[in-house]
Amino acid sequence: MNKLLRLYQLWQLIVAEFRETVREPGVLFWGIIFPILMSLGLGIAFTKKADTIRKVAIIRTAERSLNDSSSVLCSFLDRNCEKNISASGDAYRWKLVLKDEKLGNSIFLFYEMDWTKSMMMLKRGTVNVVLKTGSDGTEYHFDPMNSDAQLTYLKLNPVIGSGKKVEEGSSQEIKPLTVTGTRYIDFLVPGLISMGVMMSCMWGISYSIIEKRSKKLLRRLVATPMKKSHFLIAMIVVRIGMNFIESGTLFLFAVLVFKMQIQGDVSSLFMIFLAGNIAFAGIAVFASSHTSNTEVGNGLINAVVMPMMVLSGIFFSYHNFPDWSVPVIQKLPLTMLADGVRSIMNEGAGYAQVGLPILILASVGVIFFAAGLKIFKWH
Repeated sequence: MNKLLRLYQLWQLIVAEFRETVREPGVLFWGIIFPILMSLGLGIAFTKKADTIRKVAIIRTAERSLNDSSSVLCSFLDRNCEKNISASGDAYRWKLVLKDEKLGNSIFLFYEMDWTKSMMMLKRGTVNVVLKTGSDGTEYHFDPMNSDAQLTYLKLNPVIGSGKKVEEGSSQEIKPLTVTGTRYIDFLVPGLISMGVMMSCMWGISYSIIEKRSKKLLRRLVATPMKKSHFLIAMIVVRIGMNFIESGTLFLFAVLVFKMQIQGDVSSLFMIFLAGNIAFAGIAVFASSHTSNTEVGNGLINAVVMPMMVLSGIFFSYHNFPDWSVPVIQKLPLTMLADGVRSIMNEGAGYAQVGLPILILASVGVIFFAAGLKIFKWH
């Protein structure tokens, strides 16, 4: 009987929290800090540097090997590029430097791979142009809506082959990649969904708790028989439910307008989305468990969300950052969530590929929730 009473109390808390949320649908707008930090993050990745590095995939074909001296592409690479003799795995095979004193040097790293791997790298944003040597010459495969890929093509096209710009009827041919999974919108939408989970949990849970504590509302709840775990679980359940509605609406829009599709296992997508919600809900509870000062709360929330929003590859590939930082970035919760959602939606992944991220994200959420519950204070 006591157990049933507690479940009823928890249900009433969930209903009350849901009503409070839907009656105040306004979203906290970051008028100053958000635009400044966003421009800073994008500026670091896309600013003009002395040396701009661009990665290009080269396809191995059965009918024409890259080692065939009659290949125009192979001849060009061997004559003009620095060859990486020890290239193996994910290392580049050729390095081309186009010097420009006014605009800065452009460095092109050519990776030899098969077609399947090149499509995976293209979907992840690691490369943006794929070169293929066929019987009719060199083919350029890229998304025509990607301005960075267009710039890569415009820089490479004049120098590969005759060294002159390609005229009509040339053997070099553009092959636009417009299939689902290779477009920028296919890269962007999973990132926006993942970022929405983080922002909704951190601001919807953390800031709400801190604000209630600062207004002495939590102090009044101490006198009730309510357990603090029920109070926090109710907030988390409502927030996860809202996240499913918001993300579902965004995905439905992308399907109707941009013809997006889920190429992988739908159940694994549901599980990694739920695990991401659990992770950020746990972090949100921990961040808001002790402070009653809204200014301090803003700082704590921003300290969590801003680095991940800039680094985790939401709007652009995190491979734009230095190579030494990539392994660190890949271990961030938002990166795990975004990469997992993208791999399922664009690459056809399933539990075998995202099982470990699901386990890690769920564990992070449980650990932080337990720690936050331990130090949580009402006033």
